[in-house]
Parts: sequence; structure tokens; C-alpha cells
Amino acid sequence: MRDLDETDMEILTLLGEDGRRPFSDIADEIGLSGPAVSDRVSRLREAGVINRFTIDVDRSQLRAGVPVFVQVEVASGDVDDLKVRIGDAEAVEHVFVTADGEIWFYGRAQSQNVRQWLGGLLESSDDVDYTVTLMDEVEWKPSLDGTEFALTCAECGNTVDSEGETANIDGQAYHFCCASCQRRFEERYDRLEEGA
Repeated sequence: MRDLDETDMEILTLLGEDGRRPFSDIADEIGLSGPAVSDRVSRLREAGVINRFTIDVDRSQLRAGVPVFVQVEVASGDVDDLKVRIGDAEAVEHVFVTADGEIWFYGRAQSQNVRQWLGGLLESSDDVDYTVTLMDEVEWKPSLDGTEFALTCAECGNTVDSEGETANIDGQAYHFCCASCQRRFEERYDRLEEGA
């Protein structure tokens, strides 16, 4: 495995704009061959940098409900469970957890049932306070600005360079700065699996 470079970042940016863009178009744009782009995309997928390709649907064309942005204040012990429950709701598109433990999410609710929908979504959490904002316009543009080229070691947090290791464990890609970090991580993982 080698470090991500500027070419990888260009490929990620172009795929972020259009995940179905042909590799030959990307190749023309960045000055590589189509097979070279294909190889890099395959490597980025194997490394876990690219998890999936998706679509951006203009829900306003589908009458998909009222766009709402909701800020939820919840007791700190309930944050993780509530985040999962909110994220699993079909109408929710994006979920964020702030550093101070609030959950913010964007979704689309039926126009006549916003309060009822939120009540059902948040009902089992104690001491929940929320604020709803109706959205007029939404634009989601994932950006790679400010990102670094390096991957982080799953064991120690150091930067993974060309000497690093990658391992697939239970279908998840993990990156390590060295073989000893990989060994420690895998040993701990195996102990946790045995104890579960």
C-alpha cells in the first residue's frame, strides 16, 4: 500500500461530483489511461477509502415530503442509541453528532404529520428537547478540501505510509503503520470476539 497522492484526490473529487462518470472521462481529465484510473479506484475501494457509489436524488421532483432540519438535545447516555434509531429512519438522510453531544439530522417528513413523525422517532428517549427548522433549499456537496493524503493507523493513530499494512477483518478494511500494530489489533480483536 502506498500513500494517497494528488491524483487519487482528483479521482475522488471527480467521482464525488458524479459517481457514474466513466473511467475514460476521468482519465482524460487527469492525464492517465482508463485502466490506470480503474486500478486506482480498485485500490481505493480495497483500502476502504471508497465505501460505495451512490446517487443524488432531487427529492423535490418526487414530492418526498417537507425538508426539515432537527436539533435534538438528549441525555448523554442516550446519544448513541438515539443516533442509530434516527439514522435507521427511512425519511432521514443525514445524521450528525456534535462535540457537545447534540444530534442534528436532516430528513423529509409528511407535510401534515411533522410533529407526529418526530414524536414516534424520539418517543423512547427520556428528557429530549428538539428544535425543528423547515428548510427552503438544500444542497449537499461533499468536498475533499482540507483533507490530508495519509491514512491513519487503526491501532496507534499514527500516519500510515508506504511501509504500512492493510487487513480486511470481518469485511472491514483496517490500515496499520506497521506489522506490530496490525498484530496487536488483530490479537485484541480476536480476544473480544472470543469473549462476545
